[in-house]
Amino acid sequence: MRQRTSLTPRASFFWAFIFDRWKLNKHQTRALPPGYVPTVTAVIPALNEAENLPHVLPLIPDWVDEVVLVDGHSVDGTAEVAQQLHPDIRIVQQEGRGKGAALRSGFAAARGDIIVMLDADGSNDPAEIAAFVSTLLAGADFAKGSRFIQGGGTADMPFYRRLGNWCFVVMVRWLFGSSYSDLCYGYNAFWADTLPKLHLNGDGFEIETIMNIRALQAKLKVVEVPSFEDRRRYGEGRLKAVPDGWRVLKAIFREWLRPSVRTKQAPALTLVQPRSTGNEEQAALLRNTKVETS
Repeated sequence: MRQRTSLTPRASFFWAFIFDRWKLNKHQTRALPPGYVPTVTAVIPALNEAENLPHVLPLIPDWVDEVVLVDGHSVDGTAEVAQQLHPDIRIVQQEGRGKGAALRSGFAAARGDIIVMLDADGSNDPAEIAAFVSTLLAGADFAKGSRFIQGGGTADMPFYRRLGNWCFVVMVRWLFGSSYSDLCYGYNAFWADTLPKLHLNGDGFEIETIMNIRALQAKLKVVEVPSFEDRRRYGEGRLKAVPDGWRVLKAIFREWLRPSVRTKQAPALTLVQPRSTGNEEQAALLRNTKVETS
């Protein structure tokens, strides 16, 4: 198992707020020591996203301890723009091609106890990171974003993609006994120590589906978190409905054909209901409280 250099947590006031808000209950699967303050890493795969980064990096909460940007050999100055916007950012050069390869490079470099996956095109709201982290602190192993539960939504999903996603959701429910409401969405967070249980592969967008299936089959406690997907700010998206959909379909059946998977029953999911004042309370706290660092 790789060695991870420890990070010093930022903004202890934030964690005090989170622990007060989310009481650990007797049904949790992960017991956290009293006063334990985990560190958080945001992993951002990026390929020629220089125009979009100003709409992403400045919005990442100050209490996120580490930001890792995985540069897919961009030619538009993505790495330079990232360094200007966030001087403490860690730039990692992607090994291989595709989003899956980029994420694996970022996961290998991450040093935080919690890893949050964030897109570089502006479609994910960094303010939602608080909800994902809170869900993990409440006892979940894997916090999965969903656009199709109460409080979620999307402004960037034409009918044919919505239909394809729905078909994949139904297929995974039927084959694996899951209760996912969304499948092809990459805004997730998880404890870093769960990575060895996932044995991630896949170089393209199918890695998100593989991760979701293997999280269930590894008996992790998976909790769906409402999330809103906005439109990409600039440029064209790299998701190609037919070829990438075909990769996802093949990934689903490959997972089903794994002998160790077919004999297991996936655990039920938990849904997180949105709290209308959550982000406002956290934002006010961040504005009015001095950040403590060591």
